[in-house]
Amino acid sequence: MSILSGLIILWVPAKLYEVAAAPGSILFVGFFLGGLTLLMGILSYIMPRLSTLLGVLAIFASVLSIMGALGGFLIGTILGIIGGAMLIAWKPEMADQDSKTQSHLDPITEKEVASGKDILPD
Repeated sequence: MSILSGLIILWVPAKLYEVAAAPGSILFVGFFLGGLTLLMGILSYIMPRLSTLLGVLAIFASVLSIMGALGGFLIGTILGIIGGAMLIAWKPEMADQDSKTQSHLDPITEKEVASGKDILPD
């Protein structure tokens, strides 16, 4: 949702670039905030542990995009808020379930790792 929001927000300044490309135009803000929203969506797949921070930044950028890109005709802003909220709520699974259950079943291995010494069962 965040990636889609970034693309919609970037679409508006791209279409208005020929008309409003004048010094002092705030069209650059639209490109910056749309690109930031898009980047937050892409980075959330690359670094899932930072999804909460990236979600907050995506919401912030999509709401502020109303100034420079009309928020992608408000559709981009709404999608950005929803996508950012989904990123905040996302709790990625970092390890395989098999590896988690295996470590709970084998306490000797856990003691070896914790102590740094080789412990062999009797």
